[in-house]
Amino acid sequence: MRYISIIIIIIGLGFIGYSGFHLWNSKQMEKEALERAESIISNDNSDAASFTPQFGEEIGILELPKLKKSLPIVEGVDEDDLAKGVGHYSGTALPTEKGQIVLSGHRDTVFRRLGELEIGDELHVQMPYGKFKYSIEETEIVSADDLTVIRPDLEEEMLTVTTCYPFRYVGDAPDRYIIYAKPMN
Repeated sequence: MRYISIIIIIIGLGFIGYSGFHLWNSKQMEKEALERAESIISNDNSDAASFTPQFGEEIGILELPKLKKSLPIVEGVDEDDLAKGVGHYSGTALPTEKGQIVLSGHRDTVFRRLGELEIGDELHVQMPYGKFKYSIEETEIVSADDLTVIRPDLEEEMLTVTTCYPFRYVGDAPDRYIIYAKPMN
């Protein structure tokens, strides 16, 4: 019985160690991506028309002033992209373009505190060609398989931020938390 207890403790410590390493590694990747994004923003003077993001590259910074967070934005939303920060859903608009800008991130890394934001809070997006401010107008919770939140035919500029929900859920979350924000004048 004593040996079984020791084995269970070792297995538990292994899980804790693995989880700790995963969190540390995610923070390191996010930090490096943020440094690259800051460098791109400070060194690039391109305009919106000539800006052509490449998959997997840092393209900007999402600032959440209320949470005092700056997060790198990476082109694409596959696992490698989301491991670095917030992913820009390719094929959706970018700031200054008419249409919907869709940004997604993991609830257990970059968007851990996203639920603390409220209607009226600001979101800032820094791109190589400028800084853009948005105000949260609406939030909603939808099923994970509900793709109606992506609206390619939207006539006006809107920032949509998505993550899994519930925030503290263990495993694959059944829902998505959506924030809709409009440009501030």
